[in-house]
Amino acid sequence: MKKDPFVYAHEKEEEIVWMSQNTNQLETTPEVNENIIESVEKKKYNLYPYKQGILGLKETLLEDLGLTEDFDALITNGAIEATYTLTRAMLEPGDNVVATDPSFMPIHHQVELCGAEMKEIDIYDPPYKMTVDDIREHIDENTKMILLIDPLNPLGTTYDDDEIKAICDIAEEEDIWVIDDITYRDFAYDHTLTTEFIPDRTFVVYSFSKNCGFAGMRLGALIMPEEQSDLMHKYRTNVLSANVLAQVGAKTALERKDEWLDDMLSQARRNQRLIKECVEEIDDVFLPVYPSNTNMFAIDIGGTGVSPEELQEKLLYEHDVFVRSGTYVSKSSGDDFIRVSFTVPEDGIKRFTKVLPETIEELR
Repeated sequence: MKKDPFVYAHEKEEEIVWMSQNTNQLETTPEVNENIIESVEKKKYNLYPYKQGILGLKETLLEDLGLTEDFDALITNGAIEATYTLTRAMLEPGDNVVATDPSFMPIHHQVELCGAEMKEIDIYDPPYKMTVDDIREHIDENTKMILLIDPLNPLGTTYDDDEIKAICDIAEEEDIWVIDDITYRDFAYDHTLTTEFIPDRTFVVYSFSKNCGFAGMRLGALIMPEEQSDLMHKYRTNVLSANVLAQVGAKTALERKDEWLDDMLSQARRNQRLIKECVEEIDDVFLPVYPSNTNMFAIDIGGTGVSPEELQEKLLYEHDVFVRSGTYVSKSSGDDFIRVSFTVPEDGIKRFTKVLPETIEELR
């Protein structure tokens, strides 16, 4: 009997090409490590951080997003705590939330924990994102929110300015909220926040895991109109803030973003091209969305007859390359694709592109 894939991968952590969880192993700035190490040496971990987040972090984040007025930010243990706090505060049994499938399904599970219903739009077909007509078709009198993951995990699609405005117009007309999950914003070629159009009915969900490469630090934020701040703080599960070392590193990364982001994106986009070249050489395999506005691809293998779970398993246990079956992020179309993140060192990308064609052929 094979070990659980995550047990296997973590036991061989340094040998694994980690393409399964959208983590980012590309370089930011050495000052992140330097400031974290300095904080360790000063034993800043002996004390609880200020409950609103270390001084200056919230302000730096809001400034980075251009949301310096009329907004507050709750620093959380990862973006997943931000969505948990939000759903618990805003949803009741009988409510529903409109979202996509594929999607980041843990948020859907949080909605269901509140006794609310997910109204999922199957988008695994061009244009691989929600349309205004899709949304209008799924909204009813019990709809409380639209979950907008933009750019979208796992497909890499994003919405242009006109599409965002149209979605915001629906929210305004129907008197509902938008959860603007911008986890992959910094990877996008272009991006528009819903706060541009409906600042008073937007909750922004933010993660430091992807852009800053802080997945193991578990740090995120919930950004909200100031008038919603008291309610969100009431429902927070974390009254003593988040890991102080993570916050020190995150503040450093944001303050110096103009020194490292372009280089990181250049490497990520080179990696995209290498994967695209590989996929184009494999019969019956394609990229539904290219280029990706995230740090991942969905690679469609439906035409090969190969199971994504089998492909995930064979790549991991035989080649130490860890990708993710589409069934993790889609109920309706997960059997058609694997999800592959490309923010790993280039030698890992080259190992993946070498073994992917032969592994698919062996499984056909």
